[in-house]
Amino acid sequence: MTPHTEPTAQAGAAQAISWPDAARQAAFTHWLATISGPQALLPASVRSASADASFRRYFRVDRADGGSRIVMDAPPALEDCKPFVKVAGLMRQAGLQVPDILAWDEAQGFMLLSDVGQHTLMQVLQPDQPQANQALFLQAVDELVRWQLASQPGVLPPYDAALLKRELALFPDWYIARHRRFVPNAKQQGILDSALQLIVSRNLAAPSVYVHRDFMPRNLMVPTLVAARAALPPEGERPSLGRPGASAIIPTGEQTRLSILDFQDAVYGPITYDIASLMRDAFISWDEEFVLDITVRYWQRAQKAGLPVDADFGDFYRAVEWMGLQRHLKVAGIFARITLRDGKPKYLADAPRFIGYIRATCNRYRELGPLLQVIDEIEGLQAATGYAFGRV
Repeated sequence: MTPHTEPTAQAGAAQAISWPDAARQAAFTHWLATISGPQALLPASVRSASADASFRRYFRVDRADGGSRIVMDAPPALEDCKPFVKVAGLMRQAGLQVPDILAWDEAQGFMLLSDVGQHTLMQVLQPDQPQANQALFLQAVDELVRWQLASQPGVLPPYDAALLKRELALFPDWYIARHRRFVPNAKQQGILDSALQLIVSRNLAAPSVYVHRDFMPRNLMVPTLVAARAALPPEGERPSLGRPGASAIIPTGEQTRLSILDFQDAVYGPITYDIASLMRDAFISWDEEFVLDITVRYWQRAQKAGLPVDADFGDFYRAVEWMGLQRHLKVAGIFARITLRDGKPKYLADAPRFIGYIRATCNRYRELGPLLQVIDEIEGLQAATGYAFGRV
């Protein structure tokens, strides 16, 4: 999970960018100078585009023709760009819109990318009017289905039990122990251990496809605000994916297409993960009616496209909830780690959102009742009395 700040379109002087050391700044300046001529760049226009929660940074630089490019700064001792390059190629082959890699200094960790826009999907959403965002989310659903249809085993790292367990361990290690400074007693520890193992086993039961692993509005770019708000054409007018039995699910016109970012951590794993990530976002919450609306529409499109989703939507939605629970426990741990280890406290401000997601899911399923009680004890809350849908 690598959440980032929203991009900015404001130009600024190159010296406005802070550097960890003079040597890396000098290396960047030299590299940019060597590619500026062939790429028609204006080095003096370099400014921050976004800041990653990892060690990656992104800059925007203008071109002589009035366009712009994006520069990735990824110190090789801290970040490996090879997965980014590999997944970008896979997504491009699948027909998704991703940044083109125009130049890459692998040894130094500098990369020049095409600029896919200055507005994230998050920036154009209307939080107070969920249904007003339906067309935008259905565009995201279409891109997700397109990506999943390209899936092949053995190409990306497996989202297996070992990885799921490592991710879940972030919650007790960083959120409970270091952020909350809570020491579970023997009974509480037993409940935590059993619940985390149950979550892993439930999620491993889902069929595997390509998983973006952070498929959310902050990582989806719209070409322009006008294009982003354009209505989708009627369902019957959308071209098919060219796969036997597939339905017409992709919107016509490149101007309506979303571009995908932050895909370097992609894996081969549960088909439930990315739709859970999209609808149970780290930075914005939707009411259950809207979550159900988009999730069922994804499920319908996935079914028609021949993807391995459950035949019954109720079964699929339960699997999505269990996958979302894993993600929320993991992200709570990640945000605690980012705050305590990396000195970026703003991320923990969203911790109540994750705890809310976690408590709602735990309250809904009887086998998670003991985990809900432990969470409430950690948070200093009264046990929940019920949610709209009850337990199943």
